[in-house]
Formats: sequence, structure tokens, C-alpha cells
Amino acid sequence: MGCPGEVKGSKTFLSWKLLRERNPWMYWRLYPKVSCELLKLPGSALTRELAHPPALPQGYPGSVPGGEGRRRPGSEGWSAAAAVPVRREEEEEEGCPSCAGRFPAEPSADAAVSWLPPAMLRLLLPLAALAALLRAAKVPERSFGIDYDSNSFVKDGKPFRYISGSIHYSRVPPYYWKDRLLKMKMAGLDAIQTYIPWNYHEPQMGTYDFSGGKDLESFLQLANDTGLLVILRAGPYICAEWDMGGLPAWLLEKKSIVLRSSDSDYLEAVERWMSVLLPKMRPYLYQNGGPVIMVQVENEYGSYFACDYNYLRFLLKLFRLHLGDEVVLFTTDGASQFHLKCGALQGLYATVDFAPGGNVTAAFLAQRSSEPKGPLVNSEFYTGWLDHWGHRHSVVPAQTITKTLDEILARGANVNLYMFIGGTNFAYWNGANMPYMPQPTSYDYDAPLSEAGDLTEKYFALRKVIGMYKQLPEGLIPPTTPKFAYGKVLLQKAAVLGIQMACLNCQM
Repeated sequence: MGCPGEVKGSKTFLSWKLLRERNPWMYWRLYPKVSCELLKLPGSALTRELAHPPALPQGYPGSVPGGEGRRRPGSEGWSAAAAVPVRREEEEEEGCPSCAGRFPAEPSADAAVSWLPPAMLRLLLPLAALAALLRAAKVPERSFGIDYDSNSFVKDGKPFRYISGSIHYSRVPPYYWKDRLLKMKMAGLDAIQTYIPWNYHEPQMGTYDFSGGKDLESFLQLANDTGLLVILRAGPYICAEWDMGGLPAWLLEKKSIVLRSSDSDYLEAVERWMSVLLPKMRPYLYQNGGPVIMVQVENEYGSYFACDYNYLRFLLKLFRLHLGDEVVLFTTDGASQFHLKCGALQGLYATVDFAPGGNVTAAFLAQRSSEPKGPLVNSEFYTGWLDHWGHRHSVVPAQTITKTLDEILARGANVNLYMFIGGTNFAYWNGANMPYMPQPTSYDYDAPLSEAGDLTEKYFALRKVIGMYKQLPEGLIPPTTPKFAYGKVLLQKAAVLGIQMACLNCQM
């Protein structure tokens, strides 16, 4: 016979154990009131203990010295005031040393009954009952992590493989967020992946903007409401064909600054920004009830010249400080040992990216060079490609993409479709590649959902492949958004930009 409340591995019953050990009279006064409710719950360890209670300490009202046997709640003679039968002498010999010798001898009945104030009793009873009810109902804890032995992610204790798609909230008007997310959900995606552009939220040093189209928290909540998990790519550098890769231009006011390195001025600015951003994100982590299952640190750092491991270590510590130890932190780099050499770091799970039409086996072998165990992940499986000013619109055939996607999923790998919807580079947020080749306003990307959110042949082709590996959601797919003819828009020439800039330089 074990002591009441002594259930290994259970924090829920710790308070009962401490109460029994330290204040047996209060424990026994609470006991009959709580037990009557808990007996209805089969399978609960606490229920079993209450159904077969230990004897009362000698001297408690209703105890009978030398008595034997036990009464259950509801049996003859049971009441809150009159006690259940006494503890047997042989119990100490049956191996309950933690119970032996803990009860004070011969206290008065008045002391036992009046130990706990009625007001406190009314507060404690619902809390104790609720804790036991939750434990008895076996409410699962939300968790997401990596099982290295089975080479898979684990969600709520079960193996999990995700199929996700990229959408950038900064490239889609908020009015259309719900439409795009629902179309992604109906394509069979488990999750979405999105970048957080630092300069989008801190255009001037110390001035933060999370309103309107920059309301990241509303976007995350909407994804959660839609039933989509979220893979967050928090930067500080994101690339994404976004202006300066998401880094604020005001960083360059410090002439000697070395971006994406352990330069003290750069790290100071990063720390200030992350101390604003990451605490906002913590409530949206999966284990906290939100949709965010993974957070990416930096982006394709192995392609950068600096190769500064101290910088990556700084980011790792900073992210852990604000997000905790449970969230999965990861990196993304090109699928080669050359890129992973400077992009991977112990403590950050290394993933790769590669395009359709290539050697899938070789790509994942590159990941295995950094992660011998764990899930296979392609964090950027390209559904199209970016455009440049003066070049034709990039197009990648749907057949090429579906063939490689099938190969990836057949290996049990996780994959993110970059992009699932590209969207628009509003204002001057479009980026450029080196040598200097700027992106246009459109970020259509030849994605499964067009820049305008239209359903395409590629959308349905990818949906068909996904349906071969998982159950597709039931329901109607939102239709292509209607288009309107706004008529002619007349433009009037105001000035030649080059001349205007020259005049500004003269005035300076």
C-alpha cells in the first residue's frame, strides 16, 4: 500500500503529499469533501487512492484505535465529519515508511476540525478538485521537438512530418491574409513559413511599428485560427529578395559597422531589436498554445563571407533567452558541405534548401553531414523563381516540381514550398542581387497561388501529390478573387529623377 498522493512522475499530487506529511489534520478534513467528486473518474491515480484511503491518524474524530477495514465514500457511516476507519498496524510493515510516524498523537477533536478557516477551505477545494480532474482526464500537453532516434519531429508525443508553404505577410495586404491562408490549408499544407523583415518594423532606430499590414501577431493568430502551424524565420537577416535582406538602412550610419558579424555595434542593434520582437513571439510558440513550432536563426549564413561562429553563438543565446529551451531553433543553408560549413552550429538544427530537378539523395546526404540523426528537411523547395528588372518572367513547369516533391515525400522528409504565394513588393521594399540586379515590384515567383492569389494549374498539381501522402481537408476551396477594370490611369511627367537627385546633391 503506497501513501496517498504518492504517484511517481506526477507534479499534480505533490501538494497532497506535502499536505499529508506536514498537516495531516488539514489533509483529512479536505479528504472526504474532494473524494466524493473524484470517485466518478475512472483511471485516475488519485481516484484510486481516494477509493481506498489510508487510515486516519490516531486521535482524528471518528478514528477507532485498533480498528480495521476501510469505508468508501457513500458507504454506511461515511460523512465529512465522521471519519473513515483507522490505519492498520501492519501497514508500517507493508512498506510505507514515508507514512510511518508522521501523525501527532492524541490531538483534540476541536483542534482537528478548526485547523483550517472555512474561507480558505472554500478556496482550496475547487483548486484541488480541478487539478485532479485535469489529471484524470489525461489532458495532453502541447509539445514539439526532435526525436533523433527515429529521425523525425515529434508533435504531442507522436511522430510528425510537415508539409508547409511560404507566405510573406509583408507582401500580401491584410484584407487577403485569410483568403490566402485558407487556400493553403485546402491544398493540404500543415504549416506556413514566413519571414520577419526587421526594417519593416523598425524603419527608424527605436521606432517600432506593428500596426495595420505590419500586425504580425494578428497574422499568427489568423494562421492558428485557420488550423495552420507556423515556421517563423526571425532573422535578423532574411534575404527574401527584400530590401537589404531585412536589415535597417540606418545601421549603415555607423561607417565601420560589419553586418552579420560579431561587430559590437551590429550586435547591440540586433539585441535591442530581438528584445522587442522575440517576447512578442513567445506566447505564440506551440507549447504555449500558439501555432509556432520552429524558429529559424539567421538565413543561409553559410553563403556569407564572414563565417563568424561567435555571431551565431550570440544569436543562439539571445533566442534561447527570450524563447526558452523547448522551441526548436534551426538554420537553413544550401545543400552542400561548403555552405553548411559556416552556416551550421551545434544547438541549431541544420536544414537545407534545393530546387526541383536535382539529386534529392545527394541533397539530403549533405544535410546528414551536419545532422547524422534527425528529420530530413528541405526548408526551401522552390516552386518557381524570382524575377529581375529587364528579364523575362521566370517560369518553372509544374511537372518538374511535382516529380521532385514526390521524391522528397517518399523519403519521409519534411518540406517547405517556397513560395506558395509570392505577393507584391510594395513601396520600395524590393531587393537586389549581386552583381546588382534589382527585383521588380512583382514577387509572383510563378508560385502555386499567383501574385493576385489566383488558383493555378500548379496549385492543383501539387495538391494531388500531397494527397498521395496525407488526408486532404474536406470542404470547398475558395475561388479565384474577382478582378475589376479600373479604366485608364493617366500619368503626368513631373521631373527626371537623375536631375532631381543631382540638384539635391548640390544643395547638400
